[in-house]
Amino acid sequence: MRKVLLFTLAAFALISCRSQDLIRPGDTLEVAFNKAKAQYDAEEWSSAASAFETVVSIGRGTDLGQEAQFLLAESYYNNKRYLLAASEYDRYATFYPRSERRELVDFKAAVCYYKLSPRYRLDQSYTRQALERFRLFNSRYPNSERVAEASEYITELRNKLARKQYEAAEFYKRTSRFNAAIVYYDLVLDNYPESRWAEEALVDKIEAYILYADNSIPASQLGRYESAVSSYETYLQLFPSGDNRSRAEDLYDRARNEIEDITNGRDQEPVAENE
Repeated sequence: MRKVLLFTLAAFALISCRSQDLIRPGDTLEVAFNKAKAQYDAEEWSSAASAFETVVSIGRGTDLGQEAQFLLAESYYNNKRYLLAASEYDRYATFYPRSERRELVDFKAAVCYYKLSPRYRLDQSYTRQALERFRLFNSRYPNSERVAEASEYITELRNKLARKQYEAAEFYKRTSRFNAAIVYYDLVLDNYPESRWAEEALVDKIEAYILYADNSIPASQLGRYESAVSSYETYLQLFPSGDNRSRAEDLYDRARNEIEDITNGRDQEPVAENE
């Protein structure tokens, strides 16, 4: 019985302390902010966010309201609620465009979308938003110490988009839809030429043309083998020391042999005599 009573008293004391931490009607703006900040410092992110929302609503246009707006975004960010965090960073930038924190909130809003970017197989809307945000950041703050970090994010995100298109091309090639595969390999090369997937895409494009020719009617084979050779010549121009050079050369030899066989076969066909 004594243990139950002690537990009840402890629980009551805890509830009482927690109740005192809550913002109440009649609290001044400063008291409300301090209560919210105490929850933030205790890393109680959900409670802090809720409290800062209250402070923002009653303190808009004040210094404490501005600080609360920033810490509201930070609370959501620390709680990994990135879409809400991005929205609050954007709201801070809208209401306080000349703040010394403007550069930071623009950067962190971009990072939020980076955090939301899923693995390459899924929809890449957030990836594209993150890319646009980081590009805008580097354009707006070219002398920022965060430009290098933003550029690293851009490279990573572009590689993800390149891989998505590369894997689509590979799928089409595996399912013998060679023309579609070639279109997607070209998308990788045209849109992401600096990505780590560009070289592989070009070599696989050579192979796709060869497989396309192999599975074509005789009248269409020569042109497709010649396209494979042309793609190899492009490879030499773009990646003269590429990691896939040996494979590209093997595919080139294969295409050239097929072209010679077709050409020689035509040359050896009997010519019909004129009647």
